[in-house]
Amino acid sequence: MLIKLDVITKQHTEMQDITRLIQKTVSDSGVKDGICTVFVPHTTAAVTINENADPDVVKDFTKEINKIVPWEDGYLHMEGNSAAHLKSSMIGFSEQIIIDNGRLVLGTWQGIYFCEYDGPRHRKVYIKILQ
Repeated sequence: MLIKLDVITKQHTEMQDITRLIQKTVSDSGVKDGICTVFVPHTTAAVTINENADPDVVKDFTKEINKIVPWEDGYLHMEGNSAAHLKSSMIGFSEQIIIDNGRLVLGTWQGIYFCEYDGPRHRKVYIKILQ
């Protein structure tokens, strides 16, 4: 089963907690035990698992990745979004999460984040659920 979710970003760089959307998709699927793959089909966006209890973690994450890969650094890519491509490749385009008894297996403080690096945009996230 392949499900497409729409994500609308409002900022150039942002992290949206999509854990509830993914869990609802898993719950709606009826799958009790399996694997959930979350895939982002964009070259300037990513997905990651990180802490979702303290919003300062997202602020720190964003601040540091912007220092590691600055927006302007003499890149050659003519669209002007090379930093977004680099950040997305560094973070990654997919995550796999175990499903146990109909629930995503995540740590107490973990959440699934959609990472935007070239927004604002309308994006897609694909979810594949396997039993």
